[in-house]
Amino acid sequence: MARTAPRAAPHASLAPLAKAVPFASAEEAWFWTMAALVARRDGARIVANAGRTPRPCEPDDVVKCLDRLYRQRRVDLVHARILRIWGERGVAPDPRAPRERSDWRLWREALDRLEWPLRVKGIVA
Repeated sequence: MARTAPRAAPHASLAPLAKAVPFASAEEAWFWTMAALVARRDGARIVANAGRTPRPCEPDDVVKCLDRLYRQRRVDLVHARILRIWGERGVAPDPRAPRERSDWRLWREALDRLEWPLRVKGIVA
């Protein structure tokens, strides 16, 4: 049997990732994620790096980080619920508003805990 040269493994181009701009904060990454998820829910097709600013991740990557924190019991379902509600609204809760103060506390806790995993993955600068 004749020996053949090994074939090169296919690889994805790293050029789009080199130009990717990480988010400034976990909050910015979360709002971007929620906007993409709402658009997807409403029927839009999400295409990697097709937006105005190429990002170093997909929306599902941010959700996976949150899911991992939940599985590690670092955030609760109430944190995820607050992130979803305010993320869909596209605005953070206002700590000065009495009715939003509790939501703001949970919002900050969740985003503070989400910040580190997103930094490790290069999603947040």
